[in-house]
Amino acid sequence: MANKRFYHIGFGQDDLGSPPPSIALLSGDPERSRLIAQTYLQDIRALSENRGLNSYVGYLPNGRRILSATSGMGAPSLSIVVNELVQVGIQQIIRIGTCGSIQPYIPVGSVVISSAALCRQGAANDIAPVEYPAAADPFLTVALVKAARELEVEHYIGITASVDTFYEGQERTDSANPYLMRSLHGITEEYRRLNILNYEMECGTLFKMAGVYNFAAAAICGVVAGRTVSENIILEQRDIAVKNAIAIAVNAAEKLE
Repeated sequence: MANKRFYHIGFGQDDLGSPPPSIALLSGDPERSRLIAQTYLQDIRALSENRGLNSYVGYLPNGRRILSATSGMGAPSLSIVVNELVQVGIQQIIRIGTCGSIQPYIPVGSVVISSAALCRQGAANDIAPVEYPAAADPFLTVALVKAARELEVEHYIGITASVDTFYEGQERTDSANPYLMRSLHGITEEYRRLNILNYEMECGTLFKMAGVYNFAAAAICGVVAGRTVSENIILEQRDIAVKNAIAIAVNAAEKLE
């Protein structure tokens, strides 16, 4: 196993060096993974940029080695990457993503820390039954909350809706397909009344994988769209939200036991 280089992530245990990292910061966007490595890590080394699944290893300021990796967009891609990361020895994963809030009190530019997910994802159904809970690790989640408070970033903690599509599954009609299936009409309002905070596309599957594979997972997302107002992403505040989510995740990772 140690000598095996995994097909999708493009590296194996032997490539991680010593001591090998046990924590991964996982982003959907390869540029975000690179930004994290270049901004927050020291002595960084690129492990792979295979298939756009960029991965870098480096040191946090406290000397802890950490991996900054890319999951790609959506649960199917994430499921492949996470499976291979666990095989090379990763034991804790913090997803750093973006999301759209569906509660009027959650503004664009803030962050959402997911305590659990309503998981409407096909990839997750191959890993565990629909009824299997998609819950974040409580200790990682508390670490993120503490970091957000320390950094004085506006944050919200609660349940996330994880779905497989950006447009139809999130009840967007301003797209190539303005006609939604009847089962999707009003689903955002339904979720809102269930006190769900936001939409995103990965953490439900990540949380189920964590339960089945026996690793710890958490998720923090910068809010880039306020769905109670508009279907559109607010580009002006996107960078602020993402920067804050990254800073919180790095701070939390640095202070983990």
